[in-house]
Parts: sequence; C-alpha cells; structure tokens
Amino acid sequence: MRLGFRLKHHFFSAFRELFVHHHGSLEFRAKIFALVIAANDHAKVENYILVKDIGMNIYDGDVDRSNLLMISTKEMVKKVQENNDLDLDTLVASIQKELKIIPRYAKKIDIKALRPLLSLTHDADTLAYQENILSFLQTLKDDTLKTLG
Repeated sequence: MRLGFRLKHHFFSAFRELFVHHHGSLEFRAKIFALVIAANDHAKVENYILVKDIGMNIYDGDVDRSNLLMISTKEMVKKVQENNDLDLDTLVASIQKELKIIPRYAKKIDIKALRPLLSLTHDADTLAYQENILSFLQTLKDDTLKTLG
C-alpha cells in the first residue's frame, strides 16, 4: 500500500467515527465479511483483495472507502484469530444486535457478494461451516426484512 494511504488509514482508524461518512454502515459490512473470512483459520491475502473489489462495486469505485472496508474487515478478522475481545459468537451477536437497532442494515447482507470468499477455502469442513454461515446470514436477512414490512 502507498505510504500516503497508510498514514491516512492510521489517522482514520483513530477517528473513524468522526471522519468516515456512514461509519456504522461500513463497520456493519466489515463485520459480515469478517464473519465469513474468520471462519477459515487459514485466511489469505486474496480474501482481503476480494473484499476491496466487492467494496469498489458497493461504493461505486470509491477507492478510499473500499480500502477502509478492507482494512476494517482485516482488523476484525485479526481480533477473532488472536482472541482479542472478539470471537465468531460475539461477532454474530453484534450483527444481530445491530440489525435489531437498525433493521435496514439487513439490505447490506449480500450473499451473492459473499459467496466468492468461499472459493478461497480448500478444507471441506471449513467450507461447510462457511456455507452454514451464509445460510444463517440469509435467514437473518429475510427475517429482519419481514419486520420492515
């Protein structure tokens, strides 16, 4: 990554909530991506490149916002992998809690966009676990959208 971006990232990380437009929405998306990626103990750099590419589609080519999505996702996955106040169950609970507070976030759960992450998994058990996570997310999305009417 460019030095300028890294400096900008460190600055934004410290003050993300103040400077990033729709910070909560970006963080919610990062949690969704992190949930799928962290289920694989052998996450690769390709996972994060894929998140950035998906972010480019979500944010209409906004490189900075896509990079922030990628970095936020990477930070959450790292916390899960290092058992640093975050695990998959806590991440799921956080996603469910946010959906209860802001149900419209359910529209941000895009299973079609998440599915390519599974192509980077080569262990059958991990792949099955990730498939279950996608099924859970789809059910959570459907149930939440029903409450919106």
